[in-house]
Amino acid sequence: MIDFPILSLILFIPILGILLMVLIRNTSERTERNLKQTAIWITSLNFLVSLLLIIFFDYENPSFQFEEKYFWINNGISYHLGIDGISVLFIVLTTMLVPICILASYDSIKLSIKEYLISFLALETFMIGVFCSLDLVLFYLFFEGGLIPMFLIIGIWGGERRVYSTFKFFLYTLAGSVFMLLAIIYIYWNSGTTDVQYLLNYQFSKNEQIILWLAFFASFVVKIPMWPFHTWLPDAHVEAPTAGSVILAGVLLKMAGYGFIRFSLGFFPDASEMFMPMIFTLSIIAIIVTSLIALVQEDMKKLIAYSSVAHMGFVTLGIFTFTIQGIEGGIIQMISHGIVSAALFLCVGVVYDRLHTREISRYGGLVNKMPFYAFTFMIFILASLGLPGTSGFVGEFLVLLSVFTVNTYFALFATTGVVLAATYSLWLYRKVIFGALVKDDLVDMLDLTRREIIIFVPLIFLTFFLGIYPKPVIDIIEPSTKLVVENFNERLQK
Repeated sequence: MIDFPILSLILFIPILGILLMVLIRNTSERTERNLKQTAIWITSLNFLVSLLLIIFFDYENPSFQFEEKYFWINNGISYHLGIDGISVLFIVLTTMLVPICILASYDSIKLSIKEYLISFLALETFMIGVFCSLDLVLFYLFFEGGLIPMFLIIGIWGGERRVYSTFKFFLYTLAGSVFMLLAIIYIYWNSGTTDVQYLLNYQFSKNEQIILWLAFFASFVVKIPMWPFHTWLPDAHVEAPTAGSVILAGVLLKMAGYGFIRFSLGFFPDASEMFMPMIFTLSIIAIIVTSLIALVQEDMKKLIAYSSVAHMGFVTLGIFTFTIQGIEGGIIQMISHGIVSAALFLCVGVVYDRLHTREISRYGGLVNKMPFYAFTFMIFILASLGLPGTSGFVGEFLVLLSVFTVNTYFALFATTGVVLAATYSLWLYRKVIFGALVKDDLVDMLDLTRREIIIFVPLIFLTFFLGIYPKPVIDIIEPSTKLVVENFNERLQK
């Protein structure tokens, strides 16, 4: 174990980067380059520090590690940080994707670059805080605080309908979270604390569990998002800059999935079991309906956004099987989706930067001019549809396996989502990559640059590594997942 407060260090390194940028007041081109390089170095440093969590993590210990606890507001509300096998991978995923976002924005963002980079660094702190908070008030502050920089990223640097999309995103997510805040206040007044470790063993009555579960669900169902509360997501993705879409799909959607595991299952087992049929039904509808909607999309980003809703449907299915296999499958699916969906949005950003359109019909035959791009895009399309050997297969397979043990009919319906994913993914790839190169403005399209190759190489490596040899990831998450399931079953019997 590490003796110094490494979680606080990872939280505040981006804040240090913000302070450095605030001190830079010149607006010359050289200054802009220095700002970008500072952001890249700071976020890369944070990624390297976060890798220490993996190196020094006790794989056999299912409880929280690297704990820090300081009294904050009073004895019941504290600055309490800690991670287990469920949360550690999300922190590393976050710190890995943020420098990739900065690199992806290196040439495409021209307006107010300092403010743009500061927004991303602030967002990184909020996202990391969500996954290592062991106090409900602290979790809520980080969970909602991330709305502010994301609101700015979409609202200032987004597309033509950015104002509409960013307000829709903000209001949807904030409205749902109001109920969670009320639930946290109720929990504090009844238990005298908001400490997560204490509350994992606190026994709520069945009626309390139902009301509190619904309050947390109101926030998580919008954030993940589940049908029919998903309509903000396609608009937000379409209008967000490329890096905004990457971090939205790669990390922000995972916060709700993490919340379901940590709080819905951890605090309210009776209510979770009671509402399992509802979650299964909404998940199946999300998988099938949003996949069918994806089939008729004309915008590449919107198609990938709808596919994200479908993929997150597998996550909620796995979590609410209440089995070790299912929850592990849900976590791996979230990690995989964080890598693959981020890469797909980056692939869209590559051609958008060259042609300034996302309409599928405007492309065709790119393999003739961009063979490296065609190869890269193919890898992530195949991973998205769950091809064996890629990361997308492992999570979906474990989820479907666990759902079959719970309810065969739900499993059969969920499997249709795999077929539909292959249909819209391969259709998108064929329309964009294959065919004759007949459009004049595609003739001068340039293949991947060195910077773009640097961005894609680690994502390709992780896609194949998790698909071919997922054991290291399973070894990390399995002890903590077993503990979650054991506590869930024990509290159900009380």
